[in-house]
Amino acid sequence: MSVSVPISAVDPHDTRRRVMAIVASSSGNLVEWYDFYAYSFFSLYFAHHFFPSDNRTAELLSAAGVFAAGFLMRPIGGWLFGRLADRKGRRFSMLLSVLMMCGGSLLIAILPTYETAGILAPALLVAARLLQGLSVGGEYGTSATYMSEVATSRHRGFFASFQYVTLIGGQLLAVLVVVALEQTLSTDALRGWAWRIPS
Repeated sequence: MSVSVPISAVDPHDTRRRVMAIVASSSGNLVEWYDFYAYSFFSLYFAHHFFPSDNRTAELLSAAGVFAAGFLMRPIGGWLFGRLADRKGRRFSMLLSVLMMCGGSLLIAILPTYETAGILAPALLVAARLLQGLSVGGEYGTSATYMSEVATSRHRGFFASFQYVTLIGGQLLAVLVVVALEQTLSTDALRGWAWRIPS
């Protein structure tokens, strides 16, 4: 006569796999939003390098316009990466979006200024921001879907909430980097070269 052993409803290995999947996707989301908002916080220091003008307000408005261009690309990124995720998988889509975001940030960090490249400098800055906007639009929808898919039915809302937690976390991290650099470096250094560090 065999005795049946009750199996726990929650497999600890399966739970660990789900948690690791949430951590991985949340980390990617954090990096995306950090990079996206680092631009806005540091544009105060680099606007004059790309939009030289006698009017400081005009420089900042030009930098803000480039920041807004990134938001215009988000719906396109959501559509493009949504299709890519359906065909190639969520993991591939999220990895590609994070690599694109890092590529856009690296491009901003090494861009020549208006003084050395002329009109090409702001044009490349716009291209980098469009790339970042496309990337963050793709990450946002794909990570939300992925987190909902890997969550258990009882914890779907909790697991998916980490997307928003890491969105705000990325913004806070960018602010902390600004504060740390402002406390350790002079304004002249930040305006001269140190604005490239957070990228």
